[in-house]
Amino acid sequence: MLLKNTSILVIDDDVDVLVAMRMLLKSQAKEVVTEKNPNNLISLLEKKKFDLVILDMNYNSVVNTGNEGIYWLNKIKEINKDVAVILITAYADLDLAIRALKKGASDFVVKPWKNQKLIDSINEILANKKTGKAKKWNPQSGGVKLLGESKVMNDVFFKVNKIAPTDANILILGENGTGKDLIAKAIHDNSLRKDKPFIKVDVGALTASLFESELFGYKKGAFTDAREDRVGRFESAHGGTLFLDEIGNISLQQQAKLLTVLQNRHITPLGSNTPIPVDIRLICATNSSLESLANEDNFRKDLIYRINTVEIIIPPLRHREKDIDLLARHFIDVYVEKYHKSDISVDEEFIKKLQGYHFPGNVRELQYAIERAIIMLDTEVLTDVDIVFSPIENHHKIDEPKDFKLDTVEKNTILEVIDKNRGNISKSAKELGITRTALYRRLNKYDL
Repeated sequence: MLLKNTSILVIDDDVDVLVAMRMLLKSQAKEVVTEKNPNNLISLLEKKKFDLVILDMNYNSVVNTGNEGIYWLNKIKEINKDVAVILITAYADLDLAIRALKKGASDFVVKPWKNQKLIDSINEILANKKTGKAKKWNPQSGGVKLLGESKVMNDVFFKVNKIAPTDANILILGENGTGKDLIAKAIHDNSLRKDKPFIKVDVGALTASLFESELFGYKKGAFTDAREDRVGRFESAHGGTLFLDEIGNISLQQQAKLLTVLQNRHITPLGSNTPIPVDIRLICATNSSLESLANEDNFRKDLIYRINTVEIIIPPLRHREKDIDLLARHFIDVYVEKYHKSDISVDEEFIKKLQGYHFPGNVRELQYAIERAIIMLDTEVLTDVDIVFSPIENHHKIDEPKDFKLDTVEKNTILEVIDKNRGNISKSAKELGITRTALYRRLNKYDL
């Protein structure tokens, strides 16, 4: 085994971490050296050649505070660019850790780590170092491997691989049609809870009256139509994963009720006074941006912190040009089989037309466009004339040249904010940072 011939240096200012690492690795590796002070790192590397460095990302030093892991990673690579580095990080530092991977780190482990997973990671790094090839990993969702070869999707898959085995709450961000639900299921399917329930709820579609009864359940007689006891979604997901889709669309009152349950880790069904403990891993998704969620007029910050231990941003299809051909051919195969078509070849112009389109509806729009093309096809060759894009999507939003005149920008901003606040002038004025009177003056100015 490669690990038996490996010299490892562990650097962490937490003595307990150093002891735990030494106990885990001393019987497996040739040599394990531990060091509490990162300032001694350079002299250690200059005196001795190590095969692997396990490096904490945060120290109580004043060096580049918040980015110590990046700082010391750069120092290690300056001395020996070939040494493998594994970073030790907390959930909150995952984005920083992924940035460190782009600067040469081999992997990272999240505290508290699983011993066997750390050993497996070290062995894989050493094997890859020997062969010169890094292993690619695509997660599965519902037994189907997720497709993506673009750099942005590889970053997403890497993050899923790292956070799935943990119990961290996840917030998935992305435009409609990007596949947030598939990523949520992939996280569950690759977690330690994979044999337990995966319960999905579109909370954005729940009315105020249905919100509590759907999520928390109710007892017979709790309200007029409650003819029997009903288990809520939280209780149904006990031991597994609860996926709350469109979390950005729930009201402040609903947010308060959800926050109480997440803080107390128990639910109380309507019509009952008996709390029921729940053990769930929470995944939420929204097409809203994190910036809009951070506006406390729309979303509670304390709830954001509860649901957003780690965030995953799913890129739009227009940022995944390399994946369009891959996804298109997958959907062609799916619908050729579904609609019992004979083997179909793809004309080069067909792919060029797909790659030249911005897909405001993302992967969902691509899927439906391919399905329509297969249904309507009368030949055995797909050409550019066979692909028709959805009239439902706003095709002009990205393609139209922008007018950057100040009056135009101000007018469009006012329209966007008023539309967002559904015509509420007071809220719109507050969001724009002006008085209601000043907003009315601008409305008159632009004849709005």
